[in-house]
Amino acid sequence: MTRRRDFMKTLGAAAVGYALPRRARSLDRGAPLGKLNRIGLELYSVRDAMHKDPEGTLAAVRAMGYSDVELLWSFGNFGRTTEQVRASLDHEGLRAPSAHISPIILFVGWERSLEIAHRLGHEYLIVPSFPEETRSLDDWREWADRFNAAGAVARRAGIWLAFHNEPDHMTPIDGKVPYDVFVERTDPKVVRLQLDVGNMVIGGGDPFAYLQRYRDRYWSFHLKDVVADRSHDTVLGTGTVDFKRLLAAIPDVDRKFCYVEQEGQEDPLGSARKDCEFLKKLEF
Repeated sequence: MTRRRDFMKTLGAAAVGYALPRRARSLDRGAPLGKLNRIGLELYSVRDAMHKDPEGTLAAVRAMGYSDVELLWSFGNFGRTTEQVRASLDHEGLRAPSAHISPIILFVGWERSLEIAHRLGHEYLIVPSFPEETRSLDDWREWADRFNAAGAVARRAGIWLAFHNEPDHMTPIDGKVPYDVFVERTDPKVVRLQLDVGNMVIGGGDPFAYLQRYRDRYWSFHLKDVVADRSHDTVLGTGTVDFKRLLAAIPDVDRKFCYVEQEGQEDPLGSARKDCEFLKKLEF
């Protein structure tokens, strides 16, 4: 998820090699190729529909074949109470393994938020980005320290705190990539990561290289394709990202959460349907 403004930057270098892919391993054993056992949708993709008719939209999402959704606490769960959200999920047979949250929650009401996470069935609370005032590397280091403290509290409550990447997180500050500074300062025992593949590409990073570098840190993914001129995202399978290779490169992919996300499409529900159909057919 971007900060809802244009972050369109240059694409990184071509993807580097990353271990023996799942396809090759499977063929060596004579076993069938892998497929995603669950497919999720980040609800930002259908935000307008959710504002107008949350229950109807969730029913439509489930009918498309999605099994999981990622909630948006940062949108107030579209004006619904925790109890209403829980009831809607149960009614549609949807799971919500995670939610995007405001970073302010780490300072105010964090333990109460962890209780709410349990009630909604979350395993992860994920901060998508930081306020615009976060401009220096020291700011990023302070956020990392805060994540370590809040993440330790979350682990004691059985929840994981995680961080999601935006395109501008790859823009160097004083010669260093702030995202790298943050990741290297956070404690992997209490903080995990969500890789937004499209945001990484748009920001000039290489998602395959980051999977190689931080392979044990990524436990959640935003599957987002990018058009050839790198200006915006597009329906899965119509852009430049090699999703077969990507999914094959994710260690223990069946234990992790993969969410479709598109941000600026003209027909959000139609695009979400095409995205789900693409992933249901994809073998890797």
